[in-house]
This record gives sequence, C-alpha cells and structure tokens, in this order.
Amino acid sequence: MTTVKIYTAKMCPYCSAAKRLLKQKGVKLEETDVTFDPAGRQAMTKKAGGSTSVPQIFIGDTHVGGCDELMALERKGALDVMLQTG
Repeated sequence: MTTVKIYTAKMCPYCSAAKRLLKQKGVKLEETDVTFDPAGRQAMTKKAGGSTSVPQIFIGDTHVGGCDELMALERKGALDVMLQTG
C-alpha cells in the first residue's frame, strides 16, 4: 500500500473524518500536525499548491486535496485504486 501523508490541526473535525476513513482502510498515515507550527503550515501550503486549509492529503506523490476530495474519491470507488497504485 502506498504512503499517505496528511497535514492536520487539533480539533479539526474534517481531519478526524479523513483519518478515520483512511485508518478503516488499513492505511498507515504519516501525520504532521500544523496547529502550532507556522513553518510546517507554510511548507504544507507550498506543497499543496497554495491550499491553506486542513487536512491536506497526499497519496504517494499525488495531492488529493482535503477531506471533501478524499470522500469524493471514496464515493467514486477510486480511493482504493489510488491507495494500491499511489
């Protein structure tokens, strides 16, 4: 299974929902909490093409986006394929 990197913040219900879905699928997450980390948030924003909201999710080298985009992939049946192929 491919590496999944997720940038999160404390008390973020969207972060919790995204992590819950990925963990249900048996995905091992590389989580970076940017709540009190301005440099980490800046790095996340740069890597995410200017997106400043959390979560920001990367499957392998592919930027998925946030929780809404992750859930849309799941509804389409595309998330499992991405997790297998990266």
